Amino acid sequence: MNIEIISGSPRQTSVSHRLALFLKKELSAKTKHAVDIIDVRDWNLPLLQNVFSSVEKTPAEFKPLAERMFAANAFIMVTPEYNGSYSPALQNLMDHFPKQTRKAFGIATASPGALGGIRSSQQLLLLVPALFGIASPFMLVTPQIDKKFTPEGELLDAAFRGSVDTFIQEFIWLAETLHPE
Repeated sequence: MNIEIISGSPRQTSVSHRLALFLKKELSAKTKHAVDIIDVRDWNLPLLQNVFSSVEKTPAEFKPLAERMFAANAFIMVTPEYNGSYSPALQNLMDHFPKQTRKAFGIATASPGALGGIRSSQQLLLLVPALFGIASPFMLVTPQIDKKFTPEGELLDAAFRGSVDTFIQEFIWLAETLHPE
C-alpha cells in the first residue's frame, strides 16, 4: 500500500512539518507499506484553474505529483491551524485532486498553542467526505508541537507516545481494511 503524508504548511519554518517527519519514520518502521511525504512547499501549484483528473491530463510540471496522488491508497493530512481552519495550501492541493474515492485519511494537526489545531481538525472532517475519502475517527491533535518534536521530527515528549500509537494503529486498520493486499 502507498501512504502519502501531506505536509500542509507553506511556511519555510513550519513546526507542523516536524509531525509529518515523525509520522513518516514511525509508519516506515512499524509497517511494510511505502510511506512518503508530499510537502506543499515543494510544489508551486497555482490557484485552482483546472482539476487534474488523471496523470495524462496533468500539466508536465505536476505529473510527478499527480503520479503520487493517484497511486496513493491512503493519506495523512498534517496541517497547522489558520484562522480556525486548515491551511489554504492544503486546500489548494486537494482542490487539484478532488476525487479520492474510498481512500483512508488520517487527520493530524499541530500548533505551538494549547489547542493543537483542534478547530482545523474539525474542518478537515468536512473536507474528507467531499473528496470521497473516509476519515479515521482517531485524529492526532498536537498542542505545543515545538515542545513535543525536534525540527528533525524526533519525539521529545514521551507522554505523547500513547496518542501517536493509537492514531497510527487506527489509521492503519482503516487503510488496510479499505485496501487489503
